[in-house]
Amino acid sequence: MYIKEIKDMITLMNDNGLTELEVEKDGMRIKLKKSSTGSFEKAIELVPHYAAQQPPQDAKSVKEAEKARNTVDIKAPMVGTFYRSPSPEAAGYVNVGDTIGIGQVLCIIEAMKLMNEIKSEVRGKILEILVDNAEPVEFGQVMFVIEPIK
Repeated sequence: MYIKEIKDMITLMNDNGLTELEVEKDGMRIKLKKSSTGSFEKAIELVPHYAAQQPPQDAKSVKEAEKARNTVDIKAPMVGTFYRSPSPEAAGYVNVGDTIGIGQVLCIIEAMKLMNEIKSEVRGKILEILVDNAEPVEFGQVMFVIEPIK
C-alpha cells in the first residue's frame, strides 16, 4: 500500500465525516481512527494479514512436515475439474485404503476440454482423498494424502 493511498483514505474520512476506516489490501490491514476533536488517536496500524493465523510455510518446511508425519501430498498440477473415475458410471480409480504403485492413475483433471490423467509418483497407501468428484481444483491444491511404502 502506498502513502498516496493512505492520504486518499484520510481525505475520504475528512470529506465524509468518518471517524474510523479500516481497509485490507495486499495482505495488510490499515486502520485509521480519529477522535471527536478531529485528531488521529491511532494514526496507522499495519497488521500482517496472517497475524492471527498460522504463518505461511515455504516449500522446505512443507517437505519437513510431510517427513515428520510420514506422508506425501499429491497436488493438482493444473487448474481444472477433478474426476475420480473415467466415466460417471465407472468405479473410481482409487479409494481410501488402496495401495497404489508408481505410475498408477489416481484421477483425471479436465482442463480446457482435455482430460489429463494424474499418475502417482510414489508407491503407498491412500490415507485421504481431499476433493469430491466433479469439483474444481486449483493449481497446487492437495488432492490426495499418501503414506509411502518402501
